[in-house]
Amino acid sequence: MERDSTGTAEQTEPASPLRENINEDTCAANSHSSRDGTCATTDVARARWTLLRQVLRQKQVDSPEVKQVSVRRFATFDLFIRKRLVTQEPSDTSDDQWVEYRSVYFPEYSALLRDNLGPLRVNEVLNSFDNTGNVCVWPSEEVMAHYCLKKRHMFKGAVCELGGGMTCLAGLMVAICADVKEVLLSDGNEKSIQNVRGLVERNRQAGKFGSMHVSARVVRWDCESDISALEGHFDIVMCADCLFLDQYRACLVDAVRRLLQPNGMALVFAPLRGDTLRLFCQLAQQAGLYVSQHQQYDAQVMDVHLKMLREGKEAYDENIHYPLLITLTKGPQPVSHAL
Repeated sequence: MERDSTGTAEQTEPASPLRENINEDTCAANSHSSRDGTCATTDVARARWTLLRQVLRQKQVDSPEVKQVSVRRFATFDLFIRKRLVTQEPSDTSDDQWVEYRSVYFPEYSALLRDNLGPLRVNEVLNSFDNTGNVCVWPSEEVMAHYCLKKRHMFKGAVCELGGGMTCLAGLMVAICADVKEVLLSDGNEKSIQNVRGLVERNRQAGKFGSMHVSARVVRWDCESDISALEGHFDIVMCADCLFLDQYRACLVDAVRRLLQPNGMALVFAPLRGDTLRLFCQLAQQAGLYVSQHQQYDAQVMDVHLKMLREGKEAYDENIHYPLLITLTKGPQPVSHAL
């Protein structure tokens, strides 16, 4: 699929009504694609390893070569205001710093998140299942959370966020703002889910959820037992910036297809990252899903995007920072299904 530059949705029907079999080898860890989607030359690869070593050692990232490959040069679309909260319990001696994430455009909605998650540990980075969500709230997650607030009336029934990392911010916002029965927050990393469970409890104690059932659990897209236990359960499945890992892309498509109810819909926010988004859409089409791609889906996000293109060229790269909206359904989509 090519990117739609007119702002209208580009919709693609599935290549075949039958799901292609997903070979287990596709889900094996045979390859790895970095978050910026570019070819890894020797110099860039060396700079990335330098960046990782400096993060692990908690050193300043001051080398020009390292700064060039850091994907956090652009960090936010300024859709939420972060406010530090004073610790309510003096007996709490942990390093955790709680912050309130309040929507700029829908200020009646806010969530409580942990800000200081402590240092990264080498063994966790190298051995755990996908640690990318353990570092920060990525721009795509921020944008998806904002979109969920804007479109809160479209949510119903059961909602699941896949690959939500340490915060599952978008899923939390759905639980806080929407009239749904159930929200499941998930990630494939156990450390992420331990943190999310703490967030759920803290927000529940703050009265954010009402009587809604909100839970968190580990869901690995390549684990048959994880997916089969939730098959056909959700009206809406969503994920943000989860398309870049080559070895799990086909598994994610299969998980989304299986978790959705017959009339359900998936919302996927992700930047182009080279060919990663195109390859995901291609796999989704081959799996029998209807794919619709949107570039202009929110005025505030587009305003920041255009401003950064004009003024922030040193920090902003559309290829890795601007999330497109992909909607997936099992049947044909109306023109404005998600918008």
